[in-house]
Amino acid sequence: MAGLRDAVASEALEANRAASSLTDDGVAAALLAAAALVRERRAEILGANAADYEAAEGKLDEGMLDRLKLDDKRVEALAEEVEAVAVIGPLEREIQSWTLPNGLQVSERRIPIGTVGANFEARPNVALDVAGQLLKSLNTAVLRTGGAALRTVTVLVDEVLRPALEGAGLPAGAVGLVRSADRKGARMLVTMPERIPLVILRGSGQTTADLARLAAEHGVRTLAHAEGGGVLYVHEAADRARALAMVEAALDRLGVCNRLNLALLDRRAAHLLPDLLAAFGKKGLEVRGTPRAIEAAGDGVLPFDRERLGHEWANEPERVSTVTLDVVDGLEDALRIANEETSGLAAGIVTEDRAAAERFLDGYRGTAAFWHAPTRFTDGFELTGAPETGINVDTVPGPRGPVTYRDLWLRQYRVVGDATQTR
Repeated sequence: MAGLRDAVASEALEANRAASSLTDDGVAAALLAAAALVRERRAEILGANAADYEAAEGKLDEGMLDRLKLDDKRVEALAEEVEAVAVIGPLEREIQSWTLPNGLQVSERRIPIGTVGANFEARPNVALDVAGQLLKSLNTAVLRTGGAALRTVTVLVDEVLRPALEGAGLPAGAVGLVRSADRKGARMLVTMPERIPLVILRGSGQTTADLARLAAEHGVRTLAHAEGGGVLYVHEAADRARALAMVEAALDRLGVCNRLNLALLDRRAAHLLPDLLAAFGKKGLEVRGTPRAIEAAGDGVLPFDRERLGHEWANEPERVSTVTLDVVDGLEDALRIANEETSGLAAGIVTEDRAAAERFLDGYRGTAAFWHAPTRFTDGFELTGAPETGINVDTVPGPRGPVTYRDLWLRQYRVVGDATQTR
């Protein structure tokens, strides 16, 4: 344990010392170079990934294996994503400025955090996404991936990111890596507040929630993406064609956090229930119902799982092809469920009634609210043009929803006088 902690602390110390050297131009050059190196070292990346994949077969489910695996097309996508981050404009540092009556010139500014940790699932693309976002915001990084992807991520750090940083005149240590598959590495990452004050936690389920609690005990702040699941409320004034289009668009992929997870059908729109069930069936989904939904559908149509109304089925490989259905008593009931019984990731409404839509949008407290648009757009790149580090569902001030480089900063006041001002 001491050896692992020392190793993580060493990576963090290198990153700390590199932080003051980062510049917007230098990072942009480094990311462009990294994209070139991804293409140049494609064979090394694919070789490491093949070894990871072979070792993981029989241990990971099919969905996780798919997210782990790279091929030529996915490697090219890695390069394109890094290039996209490189050419995005840098973060505007000055928010606003003013002069006080006593002549002091005050500016409110965005400054880097310093070193930020990131713990993420065994998905190689996330290593470049997160590192790119952190560097773009002039923060340094210490990465920790799921053990199944460690060979691939090690190549991406040591053969792509670090050489690219050095080639741009920046310290290679600006991107560190927890070089152990031991899950204790994640615990180390969230217990070093003096070196890693903020950790991005990506992944779903209890493990991420446990890491967030451990971080809080040690004074480390987190941006945690622990749970997801999109909600769709079919209002009494919903158009049938539009409602079915929303279902189709929200279920194009199942193993993702922002897909349709919970459908809320207004009791006054119960005539749409057969159409919704048919749409779910066409997608091959098992529909889990509440007592109200079972009653509306008729005996024997739906299995019962009321105790887990807002549970994100995408977390569970054996239940990924599942959606939950409830029949609600109007808009306020739908809002209550979306706000109180789900993760707070995203919820949408289908209705031709503008007043009802605006009430839903104003009343929902989650990170993203939709009207006639699928919750699948709860995604940093789709909404802002910048890849995300994760989706933060905290209910405290700060970045919520998709977190990008534009969110990874601290506020600082800069004050300039002429030595005549006194209190």
